[in-house]
Amino acid sequence: MKAEILAVGTELLMGQIVNTNAQYLSSRLPQVDVGVYYHSVVGDNPERLKESLELALGRCDVVITTGGLGPTQDDLTKETISQVCGRKLVLHTESLEAMKGFFGKLGREMTQNNAKQAYMPENSIILKNNNGTAPGCIIEQGEKIIIMLPGPPSEMKPMFEDFVYPYFEKRSSYTIESRYLRVFGIGESALETKILDLIDRQTNPTIATYAKEGEVTIRVSARTAKGQDPQVLLQPVVEEIGRRIGNCLYSQENLTLDQVAARLLLENNITLAAAESCTGGLISQMLTDIPGISAVFMGGAVTYSNDAKEEYLGVRHETLLKYGAVSRQTAGEMAEGVRSRLKTDMGVSVTGIAGPGGGTAEKPVGLVYIGLSSEKGTFTKELRLFGNRSRIRTVTALNVFDMIRRHVSGIELDASLEG
Repeated sequence: MKAEILAVGTELLMGQIVNTNAQYLSSRLPQVDVGVYYHSVVGDNPERLKESLELALGRCDVVITTGGLGPTQDDLTKETISQVCGRKLVLHTESLEAMKGFFGKLGREMTQNNAKQAYMPENSIILKNNNGTAPGCIIEQGEKIIIMLPGPPSEMKPMFEDFVYPYFEKRSSYTIESRYLRVFGIGESALETKILDLIDRQTNPTIATYAKEGEVTIRVSARTAKGQDPQVLLQPVVEEIGRRIGNCLYSQENLTLDQVAARLLLENNITLAAAESCTGGLISQMLTDIPGISAVFMGGAVTYSNDAKEEYLGVRHETLLKYGAVSRQTAGEMAEGVRSRLKTDMGVSVTGIAGPGGGTAEKPVGLVYIGLSSEKGTFTKELRLFGNRSRIRTVTALNVFDMIRRHVSGIELDASLEG
């Protein structure tokens, strides 16, 4: 079945919120053999919504709307769809009682306009909202299916998982399963060259690559009949891709690079400390977003100034005078210093020029040095990065996590490693 996701809300068109609902639905629907062909966004305008709905119904089997089910006058999704389908809105008593109970638990009085949410298209399948007031519904309109879901992700996602996913699962004879391979240390073009013959002759599974800041993801998808193990098709392709890419492949489980580095530290009980200059604590923030990391991450220091590098990390004054704060030598001493001060198994460091200003001909914006110190020695790497300040900082952090991954995994790091 072909599907279109139609998001309703002027706030989406104005950029006030991001349409994460479409991303979520697009990742889940293929698993029940519903292919998402289009994403559309329309404002809270009944005429334009009607046009968008009719267009979607003309080119797809399934239309899923998100948003516009609230109690206010501009929430007109239900009304417009009911008009297009030629169905009356009738009171759904169970939904009304659920709303009253919802407000009662909050100790608030339900206003009259909330009752509007309990009027549903006749002969539709009502989807209970266990996390809010607006119920959703499924309309089977001839050979077409229209599904209305609330806009807030905290309401939309549970409703989809509890009712919509099982609805399609029962109807489908096939399923689509995907594996996501995460790659760091090789660009998208070079990566594609290594697997181009696999892409050219793909049938089932299919292979697709896409890049984001500093890394590449490979999606391998297989379509199988219900009851068949999709891994029979997926695993040989995944293994062949892994053989060609080598140690640039850091995850076959769609884990992020910081998650992989953290898992390795936890599994091997290796303690870590971080000294950051141009990343300003980003590495520490990413680590502390991971549950359980306190078992191995002992702390970090943001040493932005030269004085801070000397006082808190023990970087030698002579090193800063001779080589400068942005240098391989300073990065090495920062890693050694934070490891010594916090008494950890490993110390990592960052020093560089994130821009937009501060660069010179000798040391341009994007020049970054990262360091790692452990009982095996001190290793440094030079990075020549591009982009704005945010991108340079993000890619720098990823390089640090990749250095941790490689070091803990036993992938040799040259003591004078160049980026």
